[in-house]
Order: sequence, then C-alpha cells, then structure tokens
Amino acid sequence: MADNYKSGFATLIGRPNVGKSTLMNRLIGQKIAITSNKPQTTRNKIQTVYTDEQGQIVFLDTPGIHKAKNKLGDYMVGVAENTLNEVDVILWLVEPTNYIGAGERHIIDKLKNTKTPVILVINKIDTVKKEQVFEYIDTYRKELDFAEIVPVSAAKGDNTKELMKCIFKYLPYGPAFYDEDTITDQPERQIVAELIREKALRSLEDEIPHGIAVAIDSMKFTKKIVNIDATIVCERDSHKGIIIGKQGSMLKKIGTLARKEIEELLEMQVNLQLWVKVKKDWRDSDFMLKNFGYHNDREV
Repeated sequence: MADNYKSGFATLIGRPNVGKSTLMNRLIGQKIAITSNKPQTTRNKIQTVYTDEQGQIVFLDTPGIHKAKNKLGDYMVGVAENTLNEVDVILWLVEPTNYIGAGERHIIDKLKNTKTPVILVINKIDTVKKEQVFEYIDTYRKELDFAEIVPVSAAKGDNTKELMKCIFKYLPYGPAFYDEDTITDQPERQIVAELIREKALRSLEDEIPHGIAVAIDSMKFTKKIVNIDATIVCERDSHKGIIIGKQGSMLKKIGTLARKEIEELLEMQVNLQLWVKVKKDWRDSDFMLKNFGYHNDREV
C-alpha cells in the first residue's frame, strides 16, 4: 500500500432532519442509512465505508442531537455525543440560514469542548440563492473556529467532491481498516429492518408519530429466495389500524416498497411477510430498546 495512503473516521452530526443520512449515502455512492422527511430517522450509529486510491473514510452517521423526551431519545443523543472525541474529523451539517437557534447553540457548546477538527457543512444550498450562502458562511464563521466551511447539496450532489477532498486532508496516514469492497459493518438483518421502517415512515407520512420499530423475526435463505418474517411494532391500538390500512392496503404498500429495495440489497428474490403488534411505551422500556438493537454497548 502506498506511503501516502490515508485512513480514518469521520462523524456526521447535526440537528434532526438536516440531511445527514442523505449526505452519507451520497458520499459513499450507495444507500445504507434510511432517509425520510421525519426528524430522528437514524437511531443507531451507522458505520459505512468509502474507499478509493487516496485512502479510506469510515463514516459514522449518528442520530440527530436534540433534547431527549424518553429513554430512546437519551440513547440517541448519547450515541451522537460520544462519537465527537473518537474520530479524526467532525462534519457538522446545518441548514442554509442566518438564524442560529437553541439546537445549534447546544451543538456549538459541545464542539467547543472537542479538539477534533470540525468541517461545517451548509447543506441544501440548492434551495437558496448563491449570494445568500456567503451570508450564512459569515454568520457561522463567527461562532467557532472551523477547520473548513463547505456548502453542499446532498440531494443533488453539488460540491460533494470538494467535501471529500477536505475530509481526506484531516485523516492520518495509515492502512485501511476494512477490505476495499466493504460498504458497511451493519448486519444484514439490521439493514433489512431499517429499510422496512423507512418505507413505513414514508408511507404513513404524518399519520403515525415516531413510535414505530421493526423486528426481524426470521430470515431464512434458500438457493433462490430469502424468506423474511418481520414485525412492525407500534405504541397504540389506533396506530395498528392505520399501519394495516383498509383491507390490509397500507401494510401491503409498505411490504411491496420494502421488498423491492431488500431484493436490490441482497441481490436475490425476497418473500416478505409483515405483521403488526402493539407494545405500549416501548420507547421507555430498557428491555424493549435492547430487543430492537439500541444497545449502549454497541458504541465503539
């Protein structure tokens, strides 16, 4: 391996719904993290890997930093904040605006206490005029001593190559952590569960709040097909009816959308059976959180 090969860790942080997962998927060129227009879509620290001739970047896509309202919220904020001192570079994503709200102030306070270089990424620049972007850069520059400030559009891919160059600048020289064909360290079952949850969130839109989780009950591979049984867990009986839909129409829609993406992921035919169960207050139950894979001992 060349002496000038670099490898290291980069974490993406920011308030919920600023486009962290969309950006990570764009940078690695493949969809791993789920995206929806709802905040707090990412619940675990998702590790993905980008490799080229320059080196290797291991991305940690963290849950959004926000004020926690329950045990799941506490867990998500803890995961995000714990990564700040474990990585080589921090990417802080913000919306294109002059207004720095309480959520951003909270993150600024956290970043002031870290020695890790911070790249400010102003996302969604495709939604504003070019000259406004300079104003936003100026507003944020006064708040913190950033290593770099890079405006991008994660949705359209604008300026993302420039961002990759900036990330490599702050990585140490050294060998790769993963084989060059590795894309993620997530177990297949977890990615499958997350894909189903994404399709549920997108299909249900505003009808169901964030109180759903997906458990994979079984995943059996044969030569030609994989049979998957999965349960969508919600917090109320009224939610169960909405998720199932009239004569099962909503559940069928979620299953059809999820199956298509799971087939692309696994590169084989999928038979997906979905069930819906009510578990009241699962987001405040330690046992249930562990059951759905939200373990604090997963942290690096």
